[in-house]
This record gives sequence, C-alpha cells and structure tokens, in this order.
Amino acid sequence: MALGSSQRFGVPLGYGGPHAAFFATSEAWKRLLPGRLVGVSKDAAGNRAFRLALQTREQHIRREKATSNVCTAQALLAGIASMFAVYHGPEGLLAIARRVRLLTAAVAGGLRQAGLPPAADAPVFDTLKIDVGDRRAEILREAEARRMNFRLFDAQHIGISLDETTTEKDAADILAVFNGGKPPALSVGELAEKAAPEYAAPLARAGGFLRQAVFNGCHTETEMTRYLKRLEGRDISLTTSMIPLGSCTMKLNGTAEMLPVTWPEFARIHPFAPLSQTRGYQTLFRQLEEWLVEITGLAGCSLQPNSGAQGEYAGLLVIQKYHQTRGQAHRRVCLIPASAHGTNPASAAMAGFQIVPVVCDAGGNIDLADLRAKAEAHKDDLAALMVTYPSTHGVFEEGIRELCRLVHDNGGLVYMDGANMNAQVGLCRPGDIGADVCHLNLHKTFCIPHGGGGPGMGPICVAEHLVEFLPGHPVVNLGGEDPVGAVSAAPWGSANILVVPWVYIALMGGTGLAEATGMAILNANYIARRLEPYFPVLFKGRSGFVAHECIVDLRQFKSVTVEDVAKRLMDYGFHAPTVSFPVAGTLMIEPTESETAGELDRFCDALVAIHGEIEEIETGKVSPTNNLLKNAPHTALDLAREPWDRPYTRERAAFPAPWTREHKFWPGAGRIDNVWGDRNLVCTCG
Repeated sequence: MALGSSQRFGVPLGYGGPHAAFFATSEAWKRLLPGRLVGVSKDAAGNRAFRLALQTREQHIRREKATSNVCTAQALLAGIASMFAVYHGPEGLLAIARRVRLLTAAVAGGLRQAGLPPAADAPVFDTLKIDVGDRRAEILREAEARRMNFRLFDAQHIGISLDETTTEKDAADILAVFNGGKPPALSVGELAEKAAPEYAAPLARAGGFLRQAVFNGCHTETEMTRYLKRLEGRDISLTTSMIPLGSCTMKLNGTAEMLPVTWPEFARIHPFAPLSQTRGYQTLFRQLEEWLVEITGLAGCSLQPNSGAQGEYAGLLVIQKYHQTRGQAHRRVCLIPASAHGTNPASAAMAGFQIVPVVCDAGGNIDLADLRAKAEAHKDDLAALMVTYPSTHGVFEEGIRELCRLVHDNGGLVYMDGANMNAQVGLCRPGDIGADVCHLNLHKTFCIPHGGGGPGMGPICVAEHLVEFLPGHPVVNLGGEDPVGAVSAAPWGSANILVVPWVYIALMGGTGLAEATGMAILNANYIARRLEPYFPVLFKGRSGFVAHECIVDLRQFKSVTVEDVAKRLMDYGFHAPTVSFPVAGTLMIEPTESETAGELDRFCDALVAIHGEIEEIETGKVSPTNNLLKNAPHTALDLAREPWDRPYTRERAAFPAPWTREHKFWPGAGRIDNVWGDRNLVCTCG
C-alpha cells in the first residue's frame, strides 16, 4: 500500500485544506479500498468507457456491512493535482523535484556549517528536522521578524520544508534565521554545488512513469486549454440543466460565493501559521460557527470534519465519550431506522457501535411501536438513535419529537443527520426538536460545490452537555484535556472552502435562508403533483405533501427498469435523479430552490414523454428489447453508424424534445457494461 497527499501537486495550502489524498494498493486488496474507484469498462458498442466501480454507493447498499463510510472524495482537488501532472509531464515533474531536492540539500549544508545539522543523516527530499537545542527562542524570534513559520516538533526540534515556489533568496533567508540573522558563509549556489547528486540505489527510481499520451502532449497553454475544454464538454453540470439527484441538494454555487477561495489571503496561508497571523480566518471560523449554532438551535460547533460521513463519525465519537465519562461505556447500541441516510450504519459500525435496525410504516415514517420496543429492550445499553430529518423517504417524520423523547427516556442520545437540512433552515431547528448532535453538509445546504464528489465539509453542532467533547487538535492550543482528539488532519477541516458558506449565509440573511427552504419544498411538491398521474409518488405525509424531495415509483412497469429511464433522460439533456435509493426501482428527485418553474416543467415534460415511450413498449407497439429506452443513451457515434437497424428514427433518438434542438448535450458513452467493468478493473496510471 502507498499513501500520498496532493498538496505538493499544485493545490494551494489553504490553511490546511482542502487537499486530496491518494491511496493505492495491490490487486489483492482492491475490494477493501475505501470510497470510490474509477474503473475501465466498455459500452454497448464495445467502446472504452470509464465508470465508478466496486465501491460505488456501497455504504448505501451494504449499510452496516460497508467497509468504509467514505462518501466525499476530494475529486475537485484531485482534478487540480491531475492537471498539474498533465501540464508538467514526467520531465517537468522531474525538473521540479530535482530543483527542490537540490535547494533542500543546500540548506542542509548551510545548517551544518552553522552548527545545526539536520536531526538525521537519512536521505531526504524536501523536509528537514533540525535539532536547535537551547537556541529555539532566538531562532523563532528571528523567524517572526522575517515573517517565516516553522513547524515545532517539540522543545528542541524545528521542521522546515521547501517546494517549487522556494527561491534562492528564500533559502538564504532561512539560513540567516539559523545563523543569528547573518548570511551563510557560502552562497546557496555554492552550497548546492557541494550537495550530493541524485539518489543512490535502492532509492533511485528505475524506469519511467506517466507514460500515457495525456501526460506527454499538453505542455503549452494553448494545448492545455483545449484539453480542459474537451473535458468540460463531456460533463453535464448545472450550467447545462438541473441535476435532480435526491438527497444530494445540487444547488447554485454563486460566483460571489466562490471568488474568495482564490484570494491569496485565504489560499496561501500555511496550516502551521500562528493564530496571531490568521485573524481573518479566525474571525470567519467564529462567525460561521455562531451562525450554524443559531441555525441548528444547538450550543457548540466544530468545523473539523471534512465530509458529512466524517461528521457522522465525529458526532458518534462525541456521544461515545459522553457515555464513557458518565461511567456508562457499555452503552454501545445504536438504533438506525430504514429511512436513515445510507452512510449512518457504516459510520456507526466504524465507531464500534452495535447496530439495531428500526422499521418504517407504509407511509415512510419510522414505526414508533418498533422504535419503542427496541429502545426499551436495549435501555441498559442504548447509546444513540441516528435519524435523518426529513427522512430519505422524502417526508417529515410526524413523530419526530416523540422519537427523541423515547430515546432520551431510555438513556440514549439523538444524532440527527443533516443531509436534508435544506428543508429545515429557517423553518425549524434540530435542537428545538430534541436532537443532541447534528452534522451539516456545507457542500449541500450551504453551497460549497460538490466538485464531482468533493470537497465536502460536515461540521457538527452539539447541545450544551456535549460541547466539552467536541474534537480537538494538537496544532491548536485548546487548553485542558482533549477528550475526543482530532478527526481530520487540519484543525478546521477544509478551511479554504469555508469562505463559500460564510458568503452564502451573509448574503442570504435569515429571511433569505427561510425563503430558500420554502422554495425547495414548494418545488419538490410541484414536481410530485405534475408526475403523480404518470409515476406514483411512493411516500407522502398525512396531508399529502412531500418534503424537499419526492420518490416516484417505476416498479409497475414490466418491460423497462429504472436504469432504462435514467439512461433515456440523458438523451433529453438531464442528469438522472438518484436511482433505486432508498427503495429499489424508484427515482428520488430533489429540485432545490435554485430551479425556475420553466426548468421544473422542462424536467417534468421529459419524464412525461418518457412515460409515453414506456407505454408504447408496455402495450406491444414496439419491441420490448429494441426500443428507445433499452438502447439509451444514444451517442453521436451511435447515431452516425450504418446501417441504422433500429425501429425508430435517428431524429427521435437524438432530439426527443424541442430544447434538444437548441442545445444538445451528447453523452460520451453508451450503456455501460457494469459486470464486465467490475471483473476487469483497470485504474492505474503506471
């Protein structure tokens, strides 16, 4: 196994994040890897195609048997890192690495001359650990005067790292800090000439790397721009049409919210910068925490978790520590309803809880009788209930307060999954309902872009009796005992992207946030009413309304599957809703508040038209195996092939709706062979 960080691959420091990490393993362990893998498969025409393989949504499907709760992958940052490799190529990366190593060796030589040799003589690349003895205070004063930040390992060891942005002047300044403010006896160039050349065996790499064509042909701005534009054209995004993924809240990411991410005052802050030099960030953290506490009706907040699933894990550790400090470490039972978010059981399993499922009634609500029976049966060992509100069934739990009371009466705490907070903000609050812990998906409700899978943020808010158990971090002097410990590498998680929800909340204000929530619920109910004559809405509240999302049922059709409908939607220019979760054979649709009535109608019109195509199959008018849905999606190559042996026209396949004539999104691959892809996984770049 090998582990690495992308931060040295073109990703800004961002005061600790977000950064993508890379984890590689041999073939034998591929099915135990966390998260998602991009594998190679083939489409219906035999063309090479990429797909998410093996672990795709496995925590939703396998629940407590999942091998990880990793839901957010830092895909956007991985994209930055991969483009860094594409632009520089193997020769460019080698040139950067050689220069960094040479500068590091020069600094090491200068430190030896100053009587402060690095702590170990082992081969190094870009990082030095220096034993400064009793000179630490003097060195740190000189560093502060020059606005330099060093890593403090312990009372006598200081760490420094160099990268491709380091200049010879920077290296000379570093040496001056360790030399009482005086320049080194030899120049950096002279020190570099005395440095050892390349790595010796067995550390020296044998053979090439990044041999694929993409890493060896885009080394000019022109070619790089064209390559990026080609990639952009293969993606369907909110710039094309609405993305109605249920339980994912794909809403507008405003330009004004995004701009501060790139400002150097946020992007170029070192994660070990002292608090005295990061007052802007500290103000942002404090205000955002206060706002999130007010929104949730709870008492304290930690911004540390890097994803919703990590927020679940952190919240469960808080609950665990609470019970332990009360002498009740034996409380290990976690009740999880069938309507809970898919990562909940996986998170509980990772935190070491015993999972007891709770069933739901025909209306999609948690069965109160079943919950009461199980809470009372496990009252001596009950630790928590994990509840999603509104639930993934798309309804507001009518008995939510009673649920919380039952759990509290039997010694447990209530963890509320905040994945669906887009239906709560400004209208109701988890703390008022009875929750003890709640995580918030800032990449859903509060506008951080999903970025093809990440970066995500899942801060947790807790009630008063749990504030002392919030995650701490060794980088920050929090004072006193650190009961839970760190759950992320950086104290404030992916700090750089916290500017997005800060701007979003500041611009919207309380009135705007409440209005957005109301519009999200209104839009979902509009879609449910328009589609119900064609596709039954599976769950509704007693009043006949859904929450911010609705589940439409396709199981009544005998000749087509929910996957057929999802693929045909691509021909109409739409990303599919969530397929077969939480109920197999259904579509879970979440329009959010960002979509206009015109866009909602366009989406509904597409599904109504597809219903008509299904009717043609169901009534025997067209072949059950060779039809518009079974052959979807129709690629440009597919439409151009000869002979055309389909029982429908090319025009009907490619341009099924008026808007597709104005702007056509062409799928890049046909129907993917999923089974072949899982059996022939190829994902390495060599």
